[in-house]
Amino acid sequence: MAIINNKTYDTLFLDRDGVINVERKNDYAKNISEFLFIDGTLDALSILSSKFSNIIIVTNQRGVGRGIMSESDLESVHNYMLQQIEEHSGKISGIYVCTDLYPISINRKPNIGMAFKALEKFPQIDFTKSIMVGNSRSDIDFGQKLGMYTILVGDKYPKSDAVFNNINAYFPNLYQFSLSL
Repeated sequence: MAIINNKTYDTLFLDRDGVINVERKNDYAKNISEFLFIDGTLDALSILSSKFSNIIIVTNQRGVGRGIMSESDLESVHNYMLQQIEEHSGKISGIYVCTDLYPISINRKPNIGMAFKALEKFPQIDFTKSIMVGNSRSDIDFGQKLGMYTILVGDKYPKSDAVFNNINAYFPNLYQFSLSL
């Protein structure tokens, strides 16, 4: 269990691109050679795995919907990612993906469909005892809609951006967050 401000959290939701791996500007990690872990992420996931009952990845992957990559390509990338995480003593409970193109899709963040898919498999999840870590507004909005503690990571936005008014915490990366617990 992770404790922040005297409150206990047992489930961690993570975005993928820009949180776990380097986000490819105007592109997608279409294969293993393009999937690069952000420095410290594998160590962070090892630390976080000891503190959370479940770590759930929720990721929009529009590249599949656009035909830039296949479901099989995405599965290969995720298998590689999971293998590397496990080799570094980390664990991921589930990966939920939305390949839909349109913002109206219930599963496309900031909409909350992927969270409820996770809840089907892990009915013990309490969203108010969960943390969402992401690098974009849609991740933060996703977490807020569910009553989660929200953490922004990365350098996508200047510090003057309004997104910083709507988060519970900011860290430069997942590793720095893991060290704070």
